[in-house]
Amino acid sequence: MPVMRIQMVKKKPTVISTFAGCGGSSLGYHLAGFKELLAVEWEDNAAETFKLNFPDVPLFHGDIAKLSVKKCLRLAGIKSGELDVFDGSPPCQGFSSAGARKLHDPRNSLFKEYCRLLKGLQPKVFVMENVRGMVMGHMKQVYLKIASELRNCGYKIHSEILNAMYYGVAQKRERIIIIGVRNDIDVMPSHPKPKMIPISVKQAIYDLRDSESDIALSSSQKRAIRVFSAGTTQSDVAKYNQKWGTKFYKSSHCRNSWDEPFQTILKSGIYFHPDKNRALNSKELARLSSYPDNFKFLDADSAKERIGNSVPPNLMKAIALHIKTKILTNPGKRI
Repeated sequence: MPVMRIQMVKKKPTVISTFAGCGGSSLGYHLAGFKELLAVEWEDNAAETFKLNFPDVPLFHGDIAKLSVKKCLRLAGIKSGELDVFDGSPPCQGFSSAGARKLHDPRNSLFKEYCRLLKGLQPKVFVMENVRGMVMGHMKQVYLKIASELRNCGYKIHSEILNAMYYGVAQKRERIIIIGVRNDIDVMPSHPKPKMIPISVKQAIYDLRDSESDIALSSSQKRAIRVFSAGTTQSDVAKYNQKWGTKFYKSSHCRNSWDEPFQTILKSGIYFHPDKNRALNSKELARLSSYPDNFKFLDADSAKERIGNSVPPNLMKAIALHIKTKILTNPGKRI
C-alpha cells in the first residue's frame, strides 16, 4: 500500500495591535507572516487610512478605555492566554513632566489602558514601543516605573534602543522597544541584532527625483530652501534664524544629503529635497520610512503626519520575525 503523507499546515502566529495608527506596525507583522486579529485606533484619519490598507482586519475605531477585555477577546475570536503577540505604542506624556512623576497621573491613562488589556489578554509576548528619551538621564526613573508595571502584568521584560537604519529603513530613527515574555514560558525576551548596512537617501528615492511635490511650503520656507544646502547643520539653521527671525530646527527644516540615511521624520517637519527647490513629497517620505509605493494615504498632508507618528514597517518586521523564530517557535519548557 502507498504511504500516506500528511502535510502539516503551520498556523500563523497572531497579533493584536493597539494604538495602531495608519498601520506601520501592522504592515511589519503582516510582512513577517502574522495574522492580525484586531487593531485599535481612535484618531479618525489614522483609522480611515488603516481600513484603506487592511480591509480584512477587524478595527475597533474608538477610545481604548471603552474596549473591555471581554469585548477585545470576542472581537479577536480568542480566549485569554491564546494570543501570541500584543503590540502597542501608548503615549506616556505624563511621565515627562517636571517634578514628581506618578503612574496614576491622568496623562498616563493610555499606558494604564494598555496594561489593563495586557493583564486581561495574557498574550505569550508583548511589544511596546516608545521614544528613546524614556531611558535617558533623569527619565530612567520613569522607565523603571513603567517596567515595574509591565512586570506586574505577569511578564519578564527586556528593553533595547533600536535604530531603524540597521533594519532596512533609510532613516535614522531610534526607539526603545520593550519586549515581554509571559512568566510561564521558559524563554527570555530578546531583540533582533542589527544586520543591515544603512540605506542612503539616494538608494531609497533617487528614481523619484523628477516628481513634483504635493506638500506646500510657506513663504519663509521657500526662502529657506534657496539657502539651505545638502547636509544642513544645526549651526546653519541657527545662523539663518538669527538673520531672518525664524524658529526653524534641523530636526524639522533641513536638506539632507543623498549619501546618508535620512534623519528622523517628524509629523510636523518640512524636509527639502537634496538637490531640488521643493519639499520632499509624500511618496518620498513614505519610501524613507520603508512604506511600499502601493500603501495608500488619504492625502499628502495627513500622510506626513501618519508617517511621522508610525513605527517604520521594516523595523517592526525585523522585531516580529525575531519573536516568531526565537521566542514563539522555541517555547522551551513551560513552568
